[in-house]
Amino acid sequence: MNKVDLGKLGEERAVAFLETKDFYVLDRNYRFMRAEVDIVAASNREIVFVEVKTRRTKSYGEPEDSIDDNKKRQLFKVAEAWLHERKMEGSPVRFDVISVMNPDSSKEQIYHLEGAFWYI
Repeated sequence: MNKVDLGKLGEERAVAFLETKDFYVLDRNYRFMRAEVDIVAASNREIVFVEVKTRRTKSYGEPEDSIDDNKKRQLFKVAEAWLHERKMEGSPVRFDVISVMNPDSSKEQIYHLEGAFWYI
């Protein structure tokens, strides 16, 4: 399985995981300019923007560690665009990270980091 397919599988697993936790998925792979957010969901009257990181090993560290300040800024811009398009500016929002390890094996692990970061 190549890197793109692994990422898609991780996103599928993340969506299924969120749905079991009573999240309602509003959008997937929303793009604004050159940036993208993997999942936009609603939970407890909040709009939740979710970045999914999928890995087979931790050789390069924890999956969520790959989200740097530049990526965070991109996510904030995408979130603002998504909210603006839907006339939902001012809605409570949250940025979560879901790391998926080994989605193509019986050793799959999903870790959901709620409120992983805030506007910078």
